[in-house]
Amino acid sequence: MKFPKILLAIVSLVLFSCNEKKVTPFESLSPQEFAEKIKTIENPQILDVRTPDEFASAHIDKAVNINWNGDDFDSKAAAYDKSKPVFVYCLSGGRSKKAAAKLNELGFTTVYELDGGFINWNDKNAPNAEASENGMTMNEFNALLNTDKKVFVDFYAEWCGPCKQMEPHILKLEKELADKAVIIRIDVDKNKDLAQQMEITQLPTTFLYENKTMKKKNIGYISEEELRKQLQ
Repeated sequence: MKFPKILLAIVSLVLFSCNEKKVTPFESLSPQEFAEKIKTIENPQILDVRTPDEFASAHIDKAVNINWNGDDFDSKAAAYDKSKPVFVYCLSGGRSKKAAAKLNELGFTTVYELDGGFINWNDKNAPNAEASENGMTMNEFNALLNTDKKVFVDFYAEWCGPCKQMEPHILKLEKELADKAVIIRIDVDKNKDLAQQMEITQLPTTFLYENKTMKKKNIGYISEEELRKQLQ
């Protein structure tokens, strides 16, 4: 009879579903929520997915470094307990969201991602962030604007893909248009306080100044042609 076979198939499917691990999509939390969640867990698993240099400059207390851009991310992540919550963050949120999705794929059942990254964590004065070097001050930055030329400011990071793509033509135009414009490149990892004061949350972020007044702000990649138009 077909009925018993159909019934057996249904029962098998139900049993298989019950035994399957439930993996929920990662959850993005504000710095305050992220900090509170960490407090509720004994020996929390906190993964800083930035580069080793970024991690060395400053990081959340008790975090361990697993570079998202490294070749061994999957194997290192697999060493952690997938049944326990895992917290993940990067500088501004781009890498951590990708890493959180990958952790879901690897079978981690509960993944919390820091929305806005370490920049947002510091901006909201969340606890447990280790001290970082100050870098350029706002007064020093403003002093760079004291010129009758146009001033183009590029906030970048060494690990940022679009920043790397922009670097060649920025350096090219810096020399080519030296009589018309001043180009300043600021590494956010070495100037965290200034980046925070300038509200840099995404990279690259650029500003165009004329007579100390900001004329244009851009987030994301700028082509050589567009940059040339701005500076001429």
